[in-house]
Amino acid sequence: MTAATTPTAVVRSPGRTGRVVFWTVIVLVGLLLAGLTAAVQSSTGPTREPLDPGSTTASGARALVRVLEQRGTRVDVVDRVDDLDRSELDGATVLVDDSAGALDAAVARRLGRSVEHVVLLTTDRAALDALGLDVVPAGPVLGDATVPTSGCAVPAVAAAGRLTVTGEGYRTTSEGPIPTGTDLCVRTGSGDDRVAGIVRTATPAGDVTLVGTTGALRNDTITTAGNAAFALDLLGSDDRLVWYTPTRTSADAAPTIGSLAPPWVPGALLLLALVAVAAGVWRGRRLGPLVVERMPVVVRASETTEGRARLYARTRDRTHALDTLRLAALRRIGHRLGLPRGTHVDEVVRAAARATGRPPAAVGAVLVGGPTTDDRALRDGATALDELERAVRTATGAPDPHSATDPTPHRNRRGARP
Repeated sequence: MTAATTPTAVVRSPGRTGRVVFWTVIVLVGLLLAGLTAAVQSSTGPTREPLDPGSTTASGARALVRVLEQRGTRVDVVDRVDDLDRSELDGATVLVDDSAGALDAAVARRLGRSVEHVVLLTTDRAALDALGLDVVPAGPVLGDATVPTSGCAVPAVAAAGRLTVTGEGYRTTSEGPIPTGTDLCVRTGSGDDRVAGIVRTATPAGDVTLVGTTGALRNDTITTAGNAAFALDLLGSDDRLVWYTPTRTSADAAPTIGSLAPPWVPGALLLLALVAVAAGVWRGRRLGPLVVERMPVVVRASETTEGRARLYARTRDRTHALDTLRLAALRRIGHRLGLPRGTHVDEVVRAAARATGRPPAAVGAVLVGGPTTDDRALRDGATALDELERAVRTATGAPDPHSATDPTPHRNRRGARP
């Protein structure tokens, strides 16, 4: 007769199920946040950069563009130099708004060789060097102050009379006099902190004017002092103004690390990230409860004590050896006197002094003491501890294990064989 087979139920660990649920929730929350972020960014519409020619906000430049068009200047807003016919640049002023630092140095050199009047708004060192501007950015210039400009060599700046200094400041890279052919205007500060807001220098095709005082072109300050006269004279001197704003995504922008990388790099990085997360989950999982392993050999406590004693003797660490005896004596005396575990050493010393009638200082010298310098001090300290324990046992009425009335042989008391 064959015994019936009982089906075995599969029991899943509640801890593992909880971890799976936890990571599933984390992934779902991450996906939800990513979706909400994408939705919010798509609903906010395009952002308006400072001096955006189509923006009517305080930092935009729509007012300047409208006045230029009313005065008969054609304004073309582009973000790619390749969108323009080079023949159409003859007799046109090109305003390069490189606030994002995306202008490629090769494009800047091409503009300097082909355009008669270039107006540059940038703090990028590569663009400044490409157009032959021997200056470096010196930091922002804050405030709404205006300065006189009648002595400037740039006609548009001199005709304005006064200009707002808000924007960026520049200083020459050379420590000597100003290089020949370079004009610095709208000077602010004093001493080593003196900077210029407008710099003009010659190019192979004409000249380039670096405008750091961008506050003179903004909607909210265009009517302050001589800002309007300066902007109209500088940008409206020709029949056409090309407002060029390079972007990071255009083909003529300065290359970035992302654009230089091969197309397979993003996918490889994503795969590596997923592998790292999987490895972290794999190595971070719990391995279960600890298992007590039975030792094949029983090591007696006396053998451990003797082994430590040999190590102390070999290293001549007498102080450590005596301190070990003192700690053991403190535990035994405290237990003998009925003191709880963890009682402070001072309490044990005072209780032992009361029980034996000895001075607390003498008991403390035995149980605490100081450094042990030689074998004699070690032997005397161990003898003193033995005498103190014997006195405590006598005071508490406990039998002395070393007395002759104890029928148990001495070696048996130590756990060794008789």
